Amino acid sequence: MAVVNIIWIDDEIESLQSQKIFLESKGYKVTTLTNGFDAIDYVKENPVDVVLIDESMPGITGLETLAKIKEVNSQIPVILITKNETEGLMNEAIGNQISDYLIKPVNPNQVWLSLKKIIDNRRLVAETTTSAYQQQFRNLFMALNSNPDYNEWMDIYKKLVYWELEMEKSDSPEMQEILQSQKSEANTEFFKFISRNYASWLNPKNTGGPIMSHTLIKTKVLPHLEKGKPLFFILIDNLRVDQWKAIQPIFAESFRILEEDSFYSILPTATQYARNAIFAGMLPIDIEKKFPNEWKNDNDEGGKNQSELEFLKGQLNIVADKNFKFSYTKVLNNSAGLELVNNIHNLMNNDLNVVVYNFVDMLSHARTEMEVLKELAGDEISYRSLTTSWFEHSPLHQALKKIADKGVRIVLATDHGSVRVKTPYKVVGDKQTTTNLRYKHGRNLNYESKDVLAFRDPREVGLPVPTINSSFIFAKEDGFLCYPNNYNYYVNYYKNTFQHGGVSMEEMIIPVVRMESK
Repeated sequence: MAVVNIIWIDDEIESLQSQKIFLESKGYKVTTLTNGFDAIDYVKENPVDVVLIDESMPGITGLETLAKIKEVNSQIPVILITKNETEGLMNEAIGNQISDYLIKPVNPNQVWLSLKKIIDNRRLVAETTTSAYQQQFRNLFMALNSNPDYNEWMDIYKKLVYWELEMEKSDSPEMQEILQSQKSEANTEFFKFISRNYASWLNPKNTGGPIMSHTLIKTKVLPHLEKGKPLFFILIDNLRVDQWKAIQPIFAESFRILEEDSFYSILPTATQYARNAIFAGMLPIDIEKKFPNEWKNDNDEGGKNQSELEFLKGQLNIVADKNFKFSYTKVLNNSAGLELVNNIHNLMNNDLNVVVYNFVDMLSHARTEMEVLKELAGDEISYRSLTTSWFEHSPLHQALKKIADKGVRIVLATDHGSVRVKTPYKVVGDKQTTTNLRYKHGRNLNYESKDVLAFRDPREVGLPVPTINSSFIFAKEDGFLCYPNNYNYYVNYYKNTFQHGGVSMEEMIIPVVRMESK
């Protein structure tokens, strides 16, 4: 391991020789200086890993020295040492981005612990994370093989996402590979579970089953609706659980998170089906019956999500008090986002405000088409990072910050997730067959039954029958459905892109979160 270079600045440095000797015995190289001017010059000319600095020095104070050092190298960690315990000094020190704050007199172990926290933090966290996952591996394995129900599957996926995020801190490619293998095994079992149980969940006679797209508003939104207390239902299209966890800390700055839950997207896990089901409060087959002019099948002309407001009004007329005031806002581009920012205070006059935000879905589709985004979001880690960066600087975040202190209540959810596809499966169909990579419907589909979940009668799972004898098939795990024509071209083009519409934990088990202003 490389030697760590430390400079220690104190006008009484002679009294700290024993501390210097102690740190050197631990392998650190310690250079001592007696004033801030020398320290600034030293940092300009020498590599420095950590600065220890006394606050009270003649000539130039520790905080003044700190500011000058940060001008030279803003990344150098600085530990401020002082006799002064006033809140004002602490606030100023934190504002100057110190890494730690020690009160005199300090003992050698205090300084050593602070240095380890700064220098060895990433390595120690990685080692602990790897060890903890090794201990949990068997528990997850047993859970996968104990015939879990739909609640237990949500818990399994939540734990896998937790470890996936924790493993970002680890420098162990081997452990990350083991986790991905376990996640893949989980998706194999999840596909079997959905194949066995999905149709029964949608049977009108079945009172069991999880909360799904068509019951989301009734069970997770409307119970929190109160006259005169604005509730925002925010639906971010195509947001996976891991992406929610990535942006959660940004929400937590302004809002208290009361409940983090999951629900199941209906199949296909695609916007036109899942989101319309959310707003209508009914399955697609019933939407088609009640709204024959508004419902569009895949091959019908026109936008497939143009009637969400009509569907929402229909649901609210049935299940909500007629006196409630509500609004519906759909954000498809930045200018619509800025309109939301400018109008957000007016929405406070409503009891319910529904906001649909489409950026993550557009990011997923654009990533498929644009080489630069394929580079920027090459895997799940970078995809999460891109989502976080978007949300932090988005009009949605700006709008929510403007009303964060107004006693706001929020239910945040999504319509479906996405999965990075890797395994191509051949499908043959006629000209009416749909083009989606994760699901298809048509009259003469030819496929390997082991590769897909198939429903020859779409009505069995609450789906319309687009044409006579149409059947639906859904890709499993990380598969994507390709035609034999130009097979190799399409395989190479779409492999490792994020797609949705099929059966995977990432697409079907999705977040619903309730929060309120702090």
